[in-house]
Formats: sequence, structure tokens, C-alpha cells
Amino acid sequence: MWEFLQHLSFWDWLALGTVLLILEVFGTGGYLLWMGIAAAAVGVLKFLIPGLGLELQLLLFAVLSILTAVYWWKRQRSAAKASDQPGLNMRGSELIGRTFLVHEAIIEGRGKIKVSDGVWIVTGPDTPAGVHVRVISQDGVILRVETV
Repeated sequence: MWEFLQHLSFWDWLALGTVLLILEVFGTGGYLLWMGIAAAAVGVLKFLIPGLGLELQLLLFAVLSILTAVYWWKRQRSAAKASDQPGLNMRGSELIGRTFLVHEAIIEGRGKIKVSDGVWIVTGPDTPAGVHVRVISQDGVILRVETV
């Protein structure tokens, strides 16, 4: 094994880079992408400088792996911007402050209201069906209401 490592060719680095990139396709979340690129870069350097020693090859691989990963991480963080739709995927938050008719009477603090084509579970004071209530807050999938 040590003999093999002492005589790594550029093909070995390119093969390692290819294997890492193929494994990345199976969904590692970007971890192997940068290592694959670093291995390919070391392969190219080994092709351009055939006398590159094993220690320097391994050092280059480690440094390039870290540098490419940090570069991408910083680039992703700087490219992140605030959403122009901050309420997206916060389904009940747009209902706060709106009034609805009680669909099923609120008995012992629990009932249902109809919102468009859906029905939401609500908590609040006991209220008969057909009375208007205002949504005052949300707790997961349960809306808190008060009578209007």
C-alpha cells in the first residue's frame, strides 16, 4: 500500500476526483463536491509537475479541499438575501387579525372555523356556530380566537 502511495500518478488523483464527484450525485449535500474538485486539481498539478512528492500532494489536496469549501460557504452566505415573501410557508400567520364564522361550535375551548376551502381547529371562549370570531394568534396548527 505504501509503495502505491509513493508512486501516485495524475490518473490516480483524477480517478479519486471522479469517484468523489460520482458519490456526490447520491446526495451528500456538497461535502464531497469540493474534495472531488480538489483531487482533480491535484491531478492536474501532478500532470504539470511530475516530480511532485507524496507529502506535497496530500498537503495540496487537504488545503485545496478546505479552501474550496470555505470559498463556497462564504459565497453562499453573502448571496443569501432576505425573502420578498417573509410569510411564505407560514400558513396560519396570514390569518391573524382576520374574522371568520365559527364552522363548528367552540365547546370547552375547542372548535373549528372555515377558511376558504379548509377548516382550522381553534381555541377560545365557548361560541356557537355562525358567530364571527377574530384570529388573535397561532400555536402550530391551532388558531387562537376571540369573539367579535
